[in-house]
Order: sequence, then C-alpha cells, then structure tokens
Amino acid sequence: MIDNTQFKDKKAVYYTLGCKLNFSETSTIGRTLQDIGFRTARRGEQADICVVNTCSVTEQADKKCRQAIHRLVKQHPGAFVVVTGCYAQLKPEQVAAIPGVDLVLGMDKKGSLLDYLTSLDKREAGEVVTIPTKDIRTFVPSCSQGDRTRFFLKVQDGCDYFCSYCTIPYARGRSRNGSIASLVEQARQAAVEGAKEIVITGVNIGDFGKTTGETFIDLIRALDGVEGIERYRISSIEPNLLTDEVIEYVAHSRAFMPHFHIPLQAGSDAVLKLMRRRYDTALFASKIHKIRTLMPDAFIGVDVIVGTRGEEESYFEQAYSFIESLDITALHVFSYSERPGTQALKIEHKVSPQDKHRRSERLLALSDAKTQAFYQRHIGTEAMVLLEKPKPGQPFHGFTDNYIKVEVSDPSARDNELVRVRLGQFNEEGTALVGEII
Repeated sequence: MIDNTQFKDKKAVYYTLGCKLNFSETSTIGRTLQDIGFRTARRGEQADICVVNTCSVTEQADKKCRQAIHRLVKQHPGAFVVVTGCYAQLKPEQVAAIPGVDLVLGMDKKGSLLDYLTSLDKREAGEVVTIPTKDIRTFVPSCSQGDRTRFFLKVQDGCDYFCSYCTIPYARGRSRNGSIASLVEQARQAAVEGAKEIVITGVNIGDFGKTTGETFIDLIRALDGVEGIERYRISSIEPNLLTDEVIEYVAHSRAFMPHFHIPLQAGSDAVLKLMRRRYDTALFASKIHKIRTLMPDAFIGVDVIVGTRGEEESYFEQAYSFIESLDITALHVFSYSERPGTQALKIEHKVSPQDKHRRSERLLALSDAKTQAFYQRHIGTEAMVLLEKPKPGQPFHGFTDNYIKVEVSDPSARDNELVRVRLGQFNEEGTALVGEII
C-alpha cells in the first residue's frame, strides 16, 4: 500500500508520442498518479517525475523519442524519468542508456509504475522492467481525456497480423481485449465525468473479441446505448475488418459519427502482397464505395506508406492513379522506414530517400486537393460542432460530425459544448473553416 502523503503536491509532466492509443494510456497513467497525490506541473515549474510514452513505428519515431527524453531530462533536472511505450518495449537497453532515465517500463508493466515510486529520491542507473513479447497477456483498460476535450476508450491491444514492414506485434504482443460489459461501464463513467465524445482506440480494433469471444459490431451496438455520450468516433480500422454490417450500423446509429480512418498502405496489389496485407485494392475500393453510398458526406482518412522495399516506380504510379480515383477526404502519408527484425528486409529492391520524398510530396499535394474540395462543398451549410479547449491566444475550435475542423471566435463559446454553427470560408492558414454560432 502506498502512503499518499509522501506525494502530496509532487509535480508530474507527461509527454506522449505516436497514436491515439498512447494518448489514452498516458491519460490513465496521469490519473493513477493524481489519485495518489501528484498534480500536473504548470508551465515553468520543475517536475518531480517525467513520464514519456513512446512510439517506434519508424526510425524517425525512435529519434523523436530520444530527443524528447533528452529535452525533458534537461528541463527537469533531478526528476525521476520513466519511459514506457513501444520504443521502451522494443529497445529497452537503448532507452536505459540515455543519461537521466531512471525506469524503463515495457508494455505489460505500465501498472507497475506505482511499485517504483518509492525510488523517487534515488538516483540510480536506469532500471529495465519488461517481459518477453510472447508473455504479454493482460489487457490494461484505459478511458481518459488527459488535457483534451474528447475521451479515448481503449478497447483492444496487440496485433496478430505481422505485416512484413511492421514491429508493432513485437512491441504490443498478441491481440487481446476487454469485455463489452467492462467497456460499456467505462463509457458510462466517462459520461458521469462530463464526456460528450469518445474515440474508440486500439492497435487493431476490428479484431476485437479474441479474448472474450465477442465481436466489434456487438461492441459498438452496446456503446451506442450509453446515455450521455453524444458522439463516438472509430479510430483506425483495417479494411478487411470494416464489415458492411459495421458501415451500415454507423450510417443509421444514434451516436457513431460518419468518420472513418482506414489504412490502405499501398495502392498496388503487388506491393500489398509484399507487405503481407490481408486485402487487395478491389476490396478497399468496395469499402469506400459502400461508405459513400450510405454516407455521402462522411470523412474518410487513409494511411499510405511510400517507398517500401519492392515499390518500383511503376507500382507507385499504379498506386497514385488508384488513390486519385478514390472518393476520400485526406491522406496520412508516411515514408517507409526499415525496422530491425522485419521480413521486409529480405526484399531486394530499395527505394532511394530522394524517390521517397518525391512520392510523398505528390501524395501530400493530392491529399490537400481532396481535403480542400471536401471542406469547400460544406461552406454555407450548418453543422453541430463540439468545441474544444483552445491553446492560449487561439480561438475556440471543434469538429463537425464528419470531422471538418471549425474555428469559432465568440465570447459565449465554452469547452465541451455542442453548438450549431454556420460554416463560413477558410481561415487564414487554410486549415479550418470559420464558423458562426447560430
């Protein structure tokens, strides 16, 4: 049992890299520390503990993690520095060797943080607490908002897919999940705490049910019935797991928003095979068509990796033409990064950094054009927007049901409020529409 009085007014800072799932887990860590007496350090204050939740999806992600750790160690001299997340699980010794790191916690060990807080005043060499990936079995629940307006509900963890370029299964372990009953209860608790919108997160959420024998469609049906939650968003879901039944349910549900994030990764069937993906371009196109038929105004974001091993120029041109033909809203473009231990390293053809950059730029330009056109056709319409806490000196902003970002300059604006707005022209940066509260 921890003596909470020893942590009264102790200060903590949190830094998260990577996906929405990481943000959810950091929020839960923050709540755990708050429950035993910690508070979040204010700007300019020296923290007693720093928690860094890391990502390792690319080599660049590893580099950003190291930079963040060095920066926090410098900003908070003498703080107890904890590093967790995918980078900590995959390369714990490398992380522990960074000067100032006190504790490296692997994936199944986040709950062990409390066991080590008695070491806050000890300055020993970095300690590594991880277990082999094959032994990662537990599902650590998480439904938190941190300093955000929306809540993030973790429903699943791990992945059984082992795509040729990806290390996530080695970092996160096998697919596992919480029960529908327990997740519904977390959503109810979030509603009690004032949540209006919940983002459903996980590593491979469409694979929900491996642990409990339940299904993703049953999960969203159950969540849709939680009183007080007015909006749900489904985070990234594999195209082969985005069933027609799920699409049809979202189209007619009470609270699920017309907003999809679907990883394509490659628009060439030859490259998809090299990646060991579980679908082809025809299946992907059919999912987009199904969504557009039932929800013409849905936001559809798509992940694409450029320059993976084996992506010859002709394959990229096929991919570009395919993506151009899709009625989607935005692209999230990533340059392929070689990850140790992956099967992709056995593929001979390597793409030069220059070609990766050129291909990325073409796809980013295509994405901008599609997003601008999507926003443009909604100018002059009315929509409900959930206002979110702005940064100092910035206007309130929020998102429509179909994820159009809207800025609102109105003295009556309040955080976590659903308001009806009329959508005007683009802001000066071209990143949002200016909305007028009706």
